[in-house]
Amino acid sequence: MMRTQRFKRVTTNRKKTIPNPRRQLTDDFETRTSQSVAISVPKPEPSFEKMTIMSLDFFQFDALHLAPRLLGKYLRRDNVVLQITEVEAYRPNDSACHGRFGITARTAPVFGPGGHAYVYLCYGLHTMLNIVADKEGVGAAVLIRSCAPVGGLETIQQRRGQKTIKPMLLTGPGKV
Repeated sequence: MMRTQRFKRVTTNRKKTIPNPRRQLTDDFETRTSQSVAISVPKPEPSFEKMTIMSLDFFQFDALHLAPRLLGKYLRRDNVVLQITEVEAYRPNDSACHGRFGITARTAPVFGPGGHAYVYLCYGLHTMLNIVADKEGVGAAVLIRSCAPVGGLETIQQRRGQKTIKPMLLTGPGKV
């Protein structure tokens, strides 16, 4: 019996740098000052005023194909800008997909055309953001699991009622 893939979680690859314990540091002032210094120039932030809304054709793919395409894209509402870092794809034949039982009053947006938002309350606690995938009537979506704050950090902290470090604010689908 062939096993089908029920869902796919996609995340960005974050490589951790491990310091080399064999590298010897010197306290010799002349050695330190005569070495060349590498200066890293920060990557310029994208101009958020010039952002354009993606066409609906971008979303007209199967959820498993759309999910990796969403990584690195930006979500914007008012002055808050988020970069998508982790997603999860759901097809109509997945047991966890809301479209598996057909169209209901709650799941009707999942069966709409790709590119629309499907937001629902999970267990009465967390609001979950999904992007509808594929053509109208299919019933597939991509869950936005995690984002990185790019702009509007103060607004995010105010909404959360806490001043925490950046990565903790939007990790997990219930926090997006």
